[in-house]
Amino acid sequence: MTKSTSSARIVLEDGLVLHGLGFGACATASAEVVFNTSMSGYQEILTDPSYAGQIVTMSSSQMGNVGACKDDEESARPHAVGMIIRQLSPVVSNYRAQESLHDYLERFGVAGISDIDTRQLVRHLRTHGAMRGVISTESVSDAALVDLAKTSRSMAGLDLASALSTRAPYVWSKASYDISTNERGIAAAAPKFKVAAYDYGLKHAMLELLVDAGCDVTVVPAAYPAHEVLSGGYHGVFLTNGPGDPSAVPGAREQVAALIGKLPIMGICLGHQILALAAGAETYKMKFGHRGGNQPVLNIATGKVDITSQNHGFAVDEHSLPAGVVVTHKNLNDKTVEGIAIPDAHAFSVQHHPESSPGPHDARDLFGQFVVAMSHFHGAKGTKSS
Repeated sequence: MTKSTSSARIVLEDGLVLHGLGFGACATASAEVVFNTSMSGYQEILTDPSYAGQIVTMSSSQMGNVGACKDDEESARPHAVGMIIRQLSPVVSNYRAQESLHDYLERFGVAGISDIDTRQLVRHLRTHGAMRGVISTESVSDAALVDLAKTSRSMAGLDLASALSTRAPYVWSKASYDISTNERGIAAAAPKFKVAAYDYGLKHAMLELLVDAGCDVTVVPAAYPAHEVLSGGYHGVFLTNGPGDPSAVPGAREQVAALIGKLPIMGICLGHQILALAAGAETYKMKFGHRGGNQPVLNIATGKVDITSQNHGFAVDEHSLPAGVVVTHKNLNDKTVEGIAIPDAHAFSVQHHPESSPGPHDARDLFGQFVVAMSHFHGAKGTKSS
């Protein structure tokens, strides 16, 4: 089965009501409504934990044509609570597909709505900002749904990372998946560096690329004590992506602050924001954020421009950066901070997603830079811990 034909609505807190057809689960869900400009990769987007607490609008005209496949998941299940699209493909044509997008969302209880003018909705969100909304396939009045949207949780001040983080450390050993060979790990380097990866709601692709680069990865909880890392024989610290407000994650800022200068650190997205907070900077909520696979980012030192994959609604306040923290990358669309470094501490981070999944691979060399940082920091001691 590819789709449902039940009526459905998306309702925003400012009173906008759009009618369409439901697919996936029959349900009512309230969350922040955002948009993503990626042309493909909807399954990776849906299963990215950074979309927890959000209903994602895909701006591309058709979704569902490649179905769903377990090897394309960035986590064990969808974390977006709803999906809004223009058209659901009536056929699934990819040879790797294991089920349709409709069946996939229905299996996980996630509501979808198609036949929406997504251009209208995206323009509305760009003009007025990301806002709370409700997606519903149920017989409830428009007024009641607007009230539900108004009373749902705001993303500002909301800690979502702690609930998604692992409860106990575990070892990750899977390397990246090669679609051309249907194999994992063919390009993985021999493990050389032991890395502690703080889990704020991570994507699997990040860990896979660390393994590819020659890292022995242990994933640890969001508030894992810094002294446990420092006594654990680790060569570096990796700060993952995740959802929600970075300033609201309990213990994250404090633990990372205690690690700055003690071990090399690399952060991505929420991890980038937490590194900035740990260094003494501040973050803020953006009007509608960056979500998509076509964001141009300037490397200030080299002048190189990477086209990047992004998914964030918060950013680092450049004016709040303390001495010793430098801006390394800038977004060319709105000049927001896309990367920082603390040179004396061998720490750096980026706001965009160098692992992509989905999106361009322009910035994947950052994982190699992390390995180089660990090598320089540890010198001759840069061999795998026993």
